[in-house]
Amino acid sequence: MQAEKIRNLAIVAHIDHGKTTLIDSIFRAAQTFSAHTQVAERVMDSGAIERERGITIRSKPCTVEWGGYLINIIDTPGHADFSGEVERILSTVDSVILIVDANEGPMPQTRYVLQHALSIGMKPLVFINKVDREGADPNGALNKTFDLFFELGATDEQADFPVLYGSGLAGWAVKDLSDPRRDNMDDLFQAIIDYVPAPNVDPDKPFLMQVSTLAWNEYVGRIGCGKILQGHIRKGDPFVRVSTKWNTTDHTGTDWTTTGQENARVVQLWVTRGLERVEVDEVGAGDIVWLTGPTEIDIGDTFAAEAIADRPLKPLSIEEPTVSMFFLVNTGPFAGREGQAVTLRQLKARLQREMHVNVSLRMEDLGRPDGVKVSGRGELQLSILIEEMRREGMEFCVSKPEVIMETRDGVKMEPYELVTVDVPDEYQGIVFEKMSQRKGKVKNVVNQDRGLLRIEIEIPTRGLIGYRGEFLTDTRGLGIMSSCFSGYAPWAGDLVTRSRGSLVSLDTGEATAYQLENLQERGTLFISPLEPVYNGMIVGENSRPGDMPCNPTKRKQQTNHRSATKELTTKLDVPRRMSLEKAMEWIEVDELVEVTPQSIRLRKAILDELERRKATRRAGGESDPSNRK
Repeated sequence: MQAEKIRNLAIVAHIDHGKTTLIDSIFRAAQTFSAHTQVAERVMDSGAIERERGITIRSKPCTVEWGGYLINIIDTPGHADFSGEVERILSTVDSVILIVDANEGPMPQTRYVLQHALSIGMKPLVFINKVDREGADPNGALNKTFDLFFELGATDEQADFPVLYGSGLAGWAVKDLSDPRRDNMDDLFQAIIDYVPAPNVDPDKPFLMQVSTLAWNEYVGRIGCGKILQGHIRKGDPFVRVSTKWNTTDHTGTDWTTTGQENARVVQLWVTRGLERVEVDEVGAGDIVWLTGPTEIDIGDTFAAEAIADRPLKPLSIEEPTVSMFFLVNTGPFAGREGQAVTLRQLKARLQREMHVNVSLRMEDLGRPDGVKVSGRGELQLSILIEEMRREGMEFCVSKPEVIMETRDGVKMEPYELVTVDVPDEYQGIVFEKMSQRKGKVKNVVNQDRGLLRIEIEIPTRGLIGYRGEFLTDTRGLGIMSSCFSGYAPWAGDLVTRSRGSLVSLDTGEATAYQLENLQERGTLFISPLEPVYNGMIVGENSRPGDMPCNPTKRKQQTNHRSATKELTTKLDVPRRMSLEKAMEWIEVDELVEVTPQSIRLRKAILDELERRKATRRAGGESDPSNRK
């Protein structure tokens, strides 16, 4: 298809503002699927974890046809941990649809993606979503969006953006709220045709494209995806892969170099039609394509005809990790009972496979015989990787997430987050108190309708580790908190950590109701009767600071005067069950999370109590998890 008839755009928004749901309605309106096809809700969220959590983890392209135009749409993640992927996707498309919730208005991730789109000269379309919900304020959301455009330095042309109102869930869009039509998406399609520019490409020049996304196939290896900027290419044609890198950390200007070249031929070509990749023999300027051929492909690589291979494109920015944790071989006594207790070699191989497509992930082999250090953009990104691995049947342990520090000009720096909190008035005090303890600084407070406050806080990333679950408890589940990476700043000093210790088992066996009834008076239990425990396993939270050794397997002494109904009258509280994220947040530096396909257990890094005491004395009061047995 001619480039004039192609529209390439991304849908960007804060998490839960309705990107994927809107694409569902676009598919239905464009009749992408046949009438008898069963189409799942949130069809773009194809992964099991994506569907369970209701979030988009990886960007995905799709294509619809309308009015003789081919519209390539890329659904992007909304969570801050995956924001770097959004940056790269914007290099592939020619405009964006910025979705804003009519109730919440612009949020931290809205600011982040809009700032990047404006900085590269894009003219976004704004879609005010969920205008049919109770309490929606579309005009207020639009005014806040205008303010955000000007705050981010938008030009007059960029600030004169087209606006549509609608409901992605109900499947309608209008240019004017007074329009009574509530049954189609025609206004949205027409706005895309009218306002999204055709690809700025030249079909008559030599072939040129840049890789913005990676995929992986066991048979062909890495697959590069990007927009063809000029020329065309056929299956079997030769080209040159040119790899580049930035020389500085700010990824601006011209401070980059070429690091290598590889002569290659096109082995396979795909384009997207609907949701499926369709293999084709030839592609041209303006197409978003998937391509195999080179032995190695990296983000930002230039694929070019030999005649212009000496003029590669500048590298794309790849976000640097801010959080790291250890992935360790499971050496606990229950290893192998519920899954595959992986070896270090198998653990490395699985992580290496993940790095083929997840370029923001880093793995460091520090020479330890039992594990490696893995770094990523945040807790969520790492927890999703862990969840995927356990669903594949793997057993292993992970340590507490820790932020990655930097030193600049002799100053110790750490990552910071911009946090937005929507909370009922009556809970503002506890939020201010907890944020202050974690070195948070209030930037803005807005009194919203219906007794809600919106608080903007800048806080060190490590201050948020372990706080999200506590925040929900403090606000009785009524508070909403979201965050976005804001950059590095000087170290804020020591933070208040968990104030309570652990209840640590001294024996291996099955927990008894008799002993758990006694233990629950000393803290909060994580286990139930008859649940298997082992020496060094954490079975609960102590009500006081410091760890308390205990024996949850102890049984009542048998006597001739025992009541026949005594065991029936045992009263136990419901144990607190830890999700993977809560467990990662809760543990301390001398503790681990044991992950299996069936269970999430907490344990001490050093299982034997005597060895733990020796390690504590050697470390001057804090045991070292690297001495784990």
